[in-house]
Amino acid sequence: MSESNRPPAQSDKAQVAPKSIATGLLLASFGAIAFSGKAIIVKLAYRYGVDAVTLIMFRMLFALPIFALMAWWASRGKPPLTRKDWLGVVWLGFTGYYLASFLDFAGLAYISASLERLILYLNPTLVLLLGLVFYRRRIAPLHLIGMGISYAGVALVFGHEIKLQGSEAAWGALLVFFSAISYALYLVYSGEMVKRLGSMRLVGLATSVACLCCLLQFVLLRPMSAAVVAPEVIWLSLLNATLCTAVPVLMVMMAIERIGASLAAQTGMIGPLSTILMGVVILGEPFTAWVAAGTVLVIAGIFVFTRAAR
Repeated sequence: MSESNRPPAQSDKAQVAPKSIATGLLLASFGAIAFSGKAIIVKLAYRYGVDAVTLIMFRMLFALPIFALMAWWASRGKPPLTRKDWLGVVWLGFTGYYLASFLDFAGLAYISASLERLILYLNPTLVLLLGLVFYRRRIAPLHLIGMGISYAGVALVFGHEIKLQGSEAAWGALLVFFSAISYALYLVYSGEMVKRLGSMRLVGLATSVACLCCLLQFVLLRPMSAAVVAPEVIWLSLLNATLCTAVPVLMVMMAIERIGASLAAQTGMIGPLSTILMGVVILGEPFTAWVAAGTVLVIAGIFVFTRAAR
C-alpha cells in the first residue's frame, strides 16, 4: 500500500511515534545534562566562601514553592494521604532528598565534580545490593561483572585524585558515596508508594519535606547572619533550584512517559560525560588520562549491569 493510499489513522500513528521517541530522547538527554550541572554550580558557589549548610538551604528555599506546587497539582482529585502514607513520605523525603543532597553538597567541598558524578552513577549497583540485603534478590553473574568494571573505574579516578588532594579527597568521596547509598534506600523503598500515590505526587511531597528539613537544619545550626552571602551565591542557588533540580525532574518524568524508564536510564549515561566536560570548561578541572579511563570503565560497567537487569 502506498503512502498516499494509507488510511489516515495509520499514517498519523506512523508520524507521531518517531516524533514521540525523538522528543523523549531529547528530554532525557537535557534532563541528564541539567542534573549534572548541579555539581558545577555547587563548586562555583563554594568559591564565595559559603558552606554546605547555607548553600543547600538557599537551594531548597527556592525549590520549595516549585515542589509544593507539583505536589498540589498531582494531588488534585486524589484521596487524602493516610497516616502511614505521611510517615512514608517523611521517611523518603528525609533519606532520598534531604540526607542524600546534604551529603552530596558536603562531599563536593573536597572532591572534583567529575569524581562526584562517577560515584553517584554507581547508584543502580547499590540498589541491587540493598535488594539482596533486604529482599534476598538474586544477583546474576553479569551483574557482578558490570559492578566490578564500574567500581574499578571509580577506584582509578579516586586513586589519582587522592594523590593530589590527600585525605580530604577520601573524606569527600566517602560523603558522596553515603549520599548514593541514601538515595538508593529511597529507590528501594519508594516502589510501593509510587504505585499507590503516583510518581509526581510522591516526588512533590517528598522533596517538599526535604526542603523543610534543609531550612530547619540551617535555623538550628547557623545564626541568621549566615544568610548574608554574596549575590553570586543567591543567583547560583536560584539556578540550581530551577534549572538543575525542578526542571530535570519534570524532563525525566516526561521522557519516561514517551520512551520508558529503561531507555531514559540509558540516555542518562551522558550525565557523567557532561559533568566532566563542564568541569573542564567552567571550573578548569584537569582532564587526565586517569579521568578518561575511569569514566569509560564506569559507563561500560553500568551498561553491562543494565543489560543484565533486562
